[in-house]
Amino acid sequence: MSQIRLNAYHIMWLFVFFDLPVGTKKERKEATGFRKKLEKDGFSMMQFSVYTRHCASRESADVHIKRTKSFIPEKGQVSILMITDKQYGDIFNFWGRESKPLGPVPKQLELF
Repeated sequence: MSQIRLNAYHIMWLFVFFDLPVGTKKERKEATGFRKKLEKDGFSMMQFSVYTRHCASRESADVHIKRTKSFIPEKGQVSILMITDKQYGDIFNFWGRESKPLGPVPKQLELF
């Protein structure tokens, strides 16, 4: 069996963008539940309706995409974007007019 070397082209990042209705108590509860499920699955809030997750491989990313799709609320818009670690490294982040570098990459090792 050949060994696959992890590099910036094999490691993936998932972005989940969403715009969910919050006009009724039920809609707010569903939107909150969706965000909590994202966080429980290892996603971190990047902006209010943008969550990101580091995945060690394409296969791992596929698992998290499938899981995210399973808890999308009945109404609203949800988009999922997958990019390589190399592409993610080219992101520009601004807080006001100041550019800030990315935070450290997660150091956890995913075994399965």
